[in-house]
Amino acid sequence: MKKAERKEDLLGRALKAKDLVGYDAGAVVSRTILQKAAGTVTLFSFDKGQGLSEHTAPFDALVELLDGEAEITIAGKPHLVKAGEFIIMPAHKPHALKAVKKFKMALVMIRS
Repeated sequence: MKKAERKEDLLGRALKAKDLVGYDAGAVVSRTILQKAAGTVTLFSFDKGQGLSEHTAPFDALVELLDGEAEITIAGKPHLVKAGEFIIMPAHKPHALKAVKKFKMALVMIRS
């Protein structure tokens, strides 16, 4: 990954989302690239075995895998999601994520 760019430097350019967040051994890395009153776009990378424990959110959230493979559990049902695929996590439903392989994702949350 190139030297971190400021959010302002990302505007009006064609970019590859997976190049804007790097992997860190044994860690989860996040980078918010757009934050507005209406919602956010955040990029994440997860090393293999890392994840987010079960939680809920007040808004629907779209997760698109940019690289790798993840198990995303929604309301107790696991889904294997691979690079190039997306899943929508419904508001108020418990969900969790785990890296089957290291993966990168874009999280889009739109407030309603």
